[in-house]
Amino acid sequence: MRKTGSKGLGDQGNKGPGAGANGELDRPAHPVDWEAMSGNLFETEAAGDETGGWYVAHCDGGSRGNPGPAGYGAVVEDPEGLVVARLSEYLGRQTNNYAEYKGLLAVLEWALANGARRLRVVSDSELMVRQMKGRYKVKSPGLRPLWEEAQRLALKLKGFEMRHTLRGGNKEADRLANEAMDKGQGAGIRSQGAGN
Repeated sequence: MRKTGSKGLGDQGNKGPGAGANGELDRPAHPVDWEAMSGNLFETEAAGDETGGWYVAHCDGGSRGNPGPAGYGAVVEDPEGLVVARLSEYLGRQTNNYAEYKGLLAVLEWALANGARRLRVVSDSELMVRQMKGRYKVKSPGLRPLWEEAQRLALKLKGFEMRHTLRGGNKEADRLANEAMDKGQGAGIRSQGAGN
């Protein structure tokens, strides 16, 4: 069997044939193992080493049109489940997948800047989760540098896990992403009107 996948953290790459409609996906040749989607990307520390606890980040990105006005939103909770950060940004005209990766990068950067050494990321982007785990190739030249940066940042953490959720499991992050797009689009309309 030939290798077709970019190697992600904690996996040997996708071995399945065929690309998705947008040319970014290689579908696995075997049935989807949903349990594996919540596994670790990295080897974990010994079970007894729990100092520092796990932070949980829900992140989401979106665009209105693909590409179109885009933004991301993220919510970070400390090990006790208290919200410690809400992140969002308008990204201009980008693709949905670009926005998803910018949300992931935002939570990774936040974790490193704020001393969160262990991070569990929850995303409704199956593509991004599978790319981060090395199960899908990163074919898009626009996504490749974002994927590489996410891999680099994740390696700086003591622990990193990532799992997929359905859209309903990411409601607040989705709301923040939509608010970022609303603000960005509104700001653009106001600045155009002010000059006339």
